Amino acid sequence: MPVRIKTSLQLFLVAAIVMLTIAHGKAQGVLENSPRLILQITIDQLRGDMPASIIDRFGPGGFRYLYENGVVYENAHHRHANTETVVGHATLATGADPADHGLIGNVWFDRELGRLVYNIEDSRYAILGEASTSGISIEKDPTIKVGMSDGRSPANLLTTTFSDELTLSTNGKAKIFGVSVKDRGAVTMAGHAGKAFWFSKTSGGFVSSTYYYDAYPSWVDAWNKKGFAQAYANTNWDLMHDKSTYTFGDYDDMPWEINLPGFGVVFPHSFGPADSQLFTTLLTLSPAGDELTHKFAQELIIQERLGQDEITDYLSISFSSTDYVGHVFGPSSLELEDNLLRVDKILSELFEFVDKHIGLENTLIVLSSDHGAAEVPGRLNGFGIEAQYFNPDSLEKQQVIANIKSIYGEASEIISGYNHPYIYLNKEILKKHKLDIDEVSRTIAGELTKINGIAYAVPSIDLIEGKMPDTRLYRQILRNFNPKRSGDIYLVLEPHWFVNDFDGLTVASTHGSPWRYDTFVPIIFAGNGLKPKTIFREVETVDIALTLSLYFRINAPSGATGAPLIEVLNK
Repeated sequence: MPVRIKTSLQLFLVAAIVMLTIAHGKAQGVLENSPRLILQITIDQLRGDMPASIIDRFGPGGFRYLYENGVVYENAHHRHANTETVVGHATLATGADPADHGLIGNVWFDRELGRLVYNIEDSRYAILGEASTSGISIEKDPTIKVGMSDGRSPANLLTTTFSDELTLSTNGKAKIFGVSVKDRGAVTMAGHAGKAFWFSKTSGGFVSSTYYYDAYPSWVDAWNKKGFAQAYANTNWDLMHDKSTYTFGDYDDMPWEINLPGFGVVFPHSFGPADSQLFTTLLTLSPAGDELTHKFAQELIIQERLGQDEITDYLSISFSSTDYVGHVFGPSSLELEDNLLRVDKILSELFEFVDKHIGLENTLIVLSSDHGAAEVPGRLNGFGIEAQYFNPDSLEKQQVIANIKSIYGEASEIISGYNHPYIYLNKEILKKHKLDIDEVSRTIAGELTKINGIAYAVPSIDLIEGKMPDTRLYRQILRNFNPKRSGDIYLVLEPHWFVNDFDGLTVASTHGSPWRYDTFVPIIFAGNGLKPKTIFREVETVDIALTLSLYFRINAPSGATGAPLIEVLNK
């Protein structure tokens, strides 16, 4: 597989960094001018172009601070194919491809268990203080499926994270935390050695599992008892500014937007009473989810005394509202635009808080996203661009299934499941009828490409045997392939096609493809004395964890790859 060619200057700088590590590294990972805190911010579904599109309306302290004072990579991408939430977060945390870190999708079929598993489920570690984490979700949330464990841990993450390596380098003295509305957004970034908190739709507070604690710290119980979520009861999400000032001011009632009961498709969006079934879910479908995450993270910084000694601490905050709003209303909507303005306000308040308690000069900020976003087909159609929702149960697909049945006769039930993007074959039936799985998977893949909307159907055996073109897209699929967890055939839909039906819940837009609108994300480093730079060469999200490791002259995560970002290291 081709690798990126490094310039002589890059090679010289990397060699110099390694020599400095050996010659000048200090005990416990404490280096001269090291920051007291690493603040890694992940904004879920923040496509790389989104902040710049309205930067003229941002205040001075949020996105504008990052873009004007940070090292900004304007052409950054995830390099794997399945651009889903847990896949992107795990890649940011580990610097590894999903083929290596193992989190190949939000769910996958476990052949030993004979069922779908959720990415961080672990029956050994129950949610602390709760009987169940199940709740209504607007995206594919397998926690509502029968048989899936309510327990949570990072055990399915196969490699170490940067935060793990920071812990090891300080012999456990570094404080490591991950916070998010989503459990997978918190757990992956906190790694194996840190502690994670996420929002519970059941309780309206932030929870953790017995993997991390036997009992909650007293400050967590006290914070949850204050009822910050309940304070939104019978209030609305309304626009920050006059509607005429918004680019998408006339997009407040579009036919593709999802009309949830009581929430509606026009401003103001009502949260309803606290005892309604959808109340806590509606909070996450609005900026309220990020506001609650921000409040909890501030309390954590104070109570856990982050950044208060010479040992560098680590805090990951994953803001999820942009993802949920994008699913319901689309990335080009009045709601998403207002949400971004509110994200900017939260970032501004967060940076001001960190500056007051720790100092931005003592804080290294890293901002990126787990994936981008696809535009709503209806909007693209209005500009003459072909785009459609893909219906897995279309008549055309039924014809293809009929063709497969005509080929294999009694063994026609060889397809055991389809959980996009993977198709799984039933190996017991294949064995019973003495069929070769490699031949069958290639035959079925050929039939699947006859379906309108499917661009590629790639048999896993072709990945294993290297029988594939050496193109960007095939390399993306290979980086997503883990032989124990991946399916037998990988489906890639045509650009601007996607499945919009998740567990019976329809969405306006989603993500998950290898196309550039789903891989495109921001990467920004700021604070700790970094000088502002803007870089337009293509870089990859796997570069982040390696760069952080070199920045602190510590061991890189066990599966880390990519290339060091020399503009960050060459201070």
